[in-house]
Amino acid sequence: MTARRNRPQEIVERALALSRADGCAVVVAERSSADLRWARNALTTNGTARGRAVTVIATVGGGQGTAAGVVSGSAVTADDVEPLVRAAEEAARGAGPADDAQPLVADVPHSPAYAEPPAGTSAAVFDAFAPALGESFARARAEGRELYGYARHQTVTSYLGTSTGLRLRHDQPMGRVELNAKDVRSTGSAWLSRATDAFADVNPRELDAELARRLAWAARGRSELPAGRYPTLLPPAAVADLVCYQQLRADARDAAEGRTVFARPGGGAGPGGRTQEGGGTRQGGRTRVGEKLSGLPLTLRSDPYAPGLECAPFVLTDGSDTRLSVFDSGLPLAATDWIRDGVLERLTAGRHTAALTGLPVAPYTDNLILEAGGARSLDEMVAASGHEGPELLLTSLWYIREVDPATLLVTGLTRDGVLLVRDGEVVGEVNNFRFNESPVDLLSRAVEAGRTERTVPRDLAKICPRAAMPALRVPDFHMSSVSKGV
Repeated sequence: MTARRNRPQEIVERALALSRADGCAVVVAERSSADLRWARNALTTNGTARGRAVTVIATVGGGQGTAAGVVSGSAVTADDVEPLVRAAEEAARGAGPADDAQPLVADVPHSPAYAEPPAGTSAAVFDAFAPALGESFARARAEGRELYGYARHQTVTSYLGTSTGLRLRHDQPMGRVELNAKDVRSTGSAWLSRATDAFADVNPRELDAELARRLAWAARGRSELPAGRYPTLLPPAAVADLVCYQQLRADARDAAEGRTVFARPGGGAGPGGRTQEGGGTRQGGRTRVGEKLSGLPLTLRSDPYAPGLECAPFVLTDGSDTRLSVFDSGLPLAATDWIRDGVLERLTAGRHTAALTGLPVAPYTDNLILEAGGARSLDEMVAASGHEGPELLLTSLWYIREVDPATLLVTGLTRDGVLLVRDGEVVGEVNNFRFNESPVDLLSRAVEAGRTERTVPRDLAKICPRAAMPALRVPDFHMSSVSKGV
C-alpha cells in the first residue's frame, strides 16, 4: 500500500512538533512545472513535473553563541520528516556559533491563505502559445530560418512555519520564453527572451518577427572591428545582467569591511559629513552610502508588491549567505530604494549586518527595477544613434564572471549579434567581443536611459528572474578583445 502524501502544512507541523532544538524553522516548497523545447523548427520535448523540497533549520544556544543547522530533503509523508529534523539538530550541535545569529523572527501575522492547497500549473498554460509556435515554425522554415529555444512555466508555493509561531505562505508563478533564430544561408544568429506569469501575453509570431528583423539587419553586411571602447546601446536584458550582478554584491557588511566596490576608500563619513540613517556607526561610515553614483536620475529599487514583478514579501531562504540569513526567515520586506536619483541609499543588510554596521535593516528582495524617467523605446534610441559616428547595438551578454571585487570589474562575452548603427539605422553586424566593465562605473558613465520595461537577464536568469530595466546608452563601453563566438 502506498503511503499517503501529506499536505505541505502537515509536514511543517510535524517537523515543528518533533523538534528538540531551542528554535526551529521549516520551509516546504511545492513546485509544479510545464516545459516545451524545440530545435530546427520542431518540438523536441515537452512535459510536466511536480516536486517538494523540505528545509529544516535548527538553532541551538550555547555559552559562546547560537549555532544553526540546515538540512534539506524531499519529505513526502510525515514519516519522512524526523530524519531531517534530527539531522538538522545534529548539524547545529556540531557547528560553531553562527556569525549571523539573531532570535528567530516572531509576531508576524499569519498568511490568510496559509491553509489552502498549493498552486500548480499544467500543459494547459500553453494552449494558445503552442499552436502559434507551430505557425512560427512554418513561417521560419519558409523564410530560411531555424528556431531554437524553450518555454517554461513554474509555480512554487512556499510554506514557512517556525517555533516562534510564524505561519506564512507565498505563491510564485514564473514563466520564461527564450528564442534563438539562425539564418540557414549565413552565420547570422539572433536571440530574445520574455518573462511572463501565464503565457497569455506572449505571442510567438511577434517574437519570430522581431528575430527575423534582426537577422535582416545582420545580413546587410559584416564588418570586423578591433578591441576598443565604443559608443554602445545596451538593451534591457543586457542591463539587467549587469545591474543584477551589482545588486548581488551590494552587501553592507562586505562594504563596511572594505571588501567591495561599495567600501569608501579610507573609510570615514559620507559626503558633507553625512552619516547613515539609524545613527551611522564607524563601520557604516566606511561605506559609500550617500555618495552620488550616476549623473542620470537613476533609481534602483525593489518592491515585493511591484505589479507584474511580485515576489515573497518576507525573507524566504534555505540557507545563509551574504544576501540572506536563515535567522531572518519570515522577516517582512518593504519597498526599498537602493539608489535614488543617482545616490546610493541602501546596501543589503539583515538584522545582524544592520546592527554590526549601523545601517538600516534592508534584506535582499527578489526583484529589481531600474528607472530614470526615460520615455524612449529601444527602437527610438537606435533612431537617435550614430549621427556623430558609428555605435554598437548589443543583443545580450553571456558568461559573466567577476575579475576584481574591489571595483566590481566583470568580464563576459557579447552573444547572438553585435549590430552596427549609423545615422539612426542598423547597417549590418560586427564581430562579437569579450568585454571588461564594472556595473557601478558603467552607471556613472551612462548618458541616456530609455523606457523601463519588464525583462529577464540572459546569464543571471535563474538568480534574477524578476527585473524591469531601461536600455542604456554608454559612450565608451570597453570591448577588451575580439571573440570568435556567435
